Amino acid sequence: MTPIDRPSPNFDVRKLPVQMVVLHYTGMESGEAAIERLADPVAKVSAHWVVTEDGQVVRMVDEAHRAWHAGKSWWRGVTDVNSTSIGIEIVNPGHEFGYRAFPEAQMAAVEALVDAAVRRYGILPANVVGHSDVAPARKEDPGELFDWPRLARAGLAMPVPVGGFDPGWTDSGTLAALARYGYDINAPEAAVVAFQRRFRPANFDGVIDAETRTILRNILIAGSTNPQWTRVK
Repeated sequence: MTPIDRPSPNFDVRKLPVQMVVLHYTGMESGEAAIERLADPVAKVSAHWVVTEDGQVVRMVDEAHRAWHAGKSWWRGVTDVNSTSIGIEIVNPGHEFGYRAFPEAQMAAVEALVDAAVRRYGILPANVVGHSDVAPARKEDPGELFDWPRLARAGLAMPVPVGGFDPGWTDSGTLAALARYGYDINAPEAAVVAFQRRFRPANFDGVIDAETRTILRNILIAGSTNPQWTRVK
């Protein structure tokens, strides 16, 4: 994988060590337009990497620097997600312009980039997240069609646990469990939608039901003895 360099001026100094990867879709009508915007000093947005639909990787900000991709976000107590993360933009028109599945060549390149970051910085799979995970009230990318199971099979993201049972939590108890997992629950329904979009993409209606509670319980139980669950702090 030989990246193309397209430097963006939109970066500053990291204030935290790298402990996360945040995955986005570009959400624009073309990859070229997205790259131009990420390089535009007026836009004040950027990412470390962009992956086109044919699998080409574009390097825009050196990983030593803090790219401006996450915006107002929160994950496991960290509010400056930009400082502690590698931002990867994946070319896709998004929900506004004709959301579609991510091609094999693109997913292979994304997997390789995530694998390199995980190895380089010792990032835990539980901290490879989507933009919607860290900003559930504002964002829905990379969306329900993103192939999270592929990254999970490679040991690069958290898998969806199978089995288990419904713990029967109240809605407030379920939200407390979501907060324990890492979500900002200030917008409760948005947090539930983000969790479902990530771990139950076939139905992300924001309703706290038995399946949602069961998946969340299984994740928390698995994490209680799994070192991948070290919190970002």
